[in-house]
Amino acid sequence: MSVHTRGIKPPIKSDSEALTKAPPVPAYFSAQAKAEWKRIMPQLIARRIITRADLAGVENYCCAIGVCRQIEEQRAGGMIDAKLFGVWNRAALTARQLASEFGLSPVSRARIGSAAPEDADADDPLAV
Repeated sequence: MSVHTRGIKPPIKSDSEALTKAPPVPAYFSAQAKAEWKRIMPQLIARRIITRADLAGVENYCCAIGVCRQIEEQRAGGMIDAKLFGVWNRAALTARQLASEFGLSPVSRARIGSAAPEDADADDPLAV
């Protein structure tokens, strides 16, 4: 009997090369993307899951969130433009997928918490 892991993401663990300090906000970011960077970076640094190699993904996440917020600001109080809604929808989908990769959603945070500690005692009677 074979065991497949298709669709099952491995738990996120602390990385030995994790950043200990947030890099500066990229200069090309919109105001909304900068705000998201400043909001999430402390969490990622504290969890020790973000490395220099992951920064492009984090930048993409922040930009996607920035696009969503920028479109919402333009739309507030007005009618919905079908083309802008399509852009917003794709940016929101991209942001959600990237958020999951970095433990920025409730489900992905639960995966982080579900990882057993490395020094778990093998004789633990509560271990399943």
